[in-house]
Amino acid sequence: MNLIFIRHAEPDYTIDSLTEKGWREAKLLAERTKNWKVDEVYVSPLGRAQDTASFSLQNWGMEGVTYEWLQEFYYRVKDPVTGEPRIAWDFYPEYFTAQDELHDKNAWAQTEVMKSGDLGGHYKEVTDGLDGILARHGYEAKGNGLFEVKEHSDETLVFFCHLGVSFAMIGYLTQIAPPALWQGFFVPPTGIMMMTSEERVPGKAVFRMQNFGDSRHLSLAGEPISGSGYFAEIFQQ
Repeated sequence: MNLIFIRHAEPDYTIDSLTEKGWREAKLLAERTKNWKVDEVYVSPLGRAQDTASFSLQNWGMEGVTYEWLQEFYYRVKDPVTGEPRIAWDFYPEYFTAQDELHDKNAWAQTEVMKSGDLGGHYKEVTDGLDGILARHGYEAKGNGLFEVKEHSDETLVFFCHLGVSFAMIGYLTQIAPPALWQGFFVPPTGIMMMTSEERVPGKAVFRMQNFGDSRHLSLAGEPISGSGYFAEIFQQ
């Protein structure tokens, strides 16, 4: 089983669509992926993800399935410093690095800051949604990243969504606390994150990263990699 998570192209958040550069990125992504053998496609309901997916879906002759839970993981928490509502990541280093529980896969959602926005409940909506898809394809979640293989599948499932929700799903599958991914990792617009099920023991599977944030389709075409959502200068590969 192959799972491919793709971040939307460079966004214009004011209209929930893409910038002029973003439209170029989405077309370059579609050109790269046009020969992929894809079995199912799932798309966030937000415009920037729908627009990004449109070119690839056209190439594949497919329609995507839209799920509300694939929208960006934008849920607000009470900022522990200012007391104001804020998104549940991009904390300043002095705060995040001092909070051991935010690095703990079993404890992060029970911290006061995350409970202030019911992040655990929203996270469960995402993981339940993902588990439902995998179960329909023969992979039943048993906990701690282990799946029982009811029926082996070589299918490829593609998710067009967002950085935050992709990291929530990847954290769940790899048993890494999502805040550690939100704080410590970056994937550029149209970056590809690919996971494959490893089934070394018959009937048992775990999912392992193969690619993380691959944006070579931009570099090879001379399109600069966007730093949207990043707080440092992008190294152009």
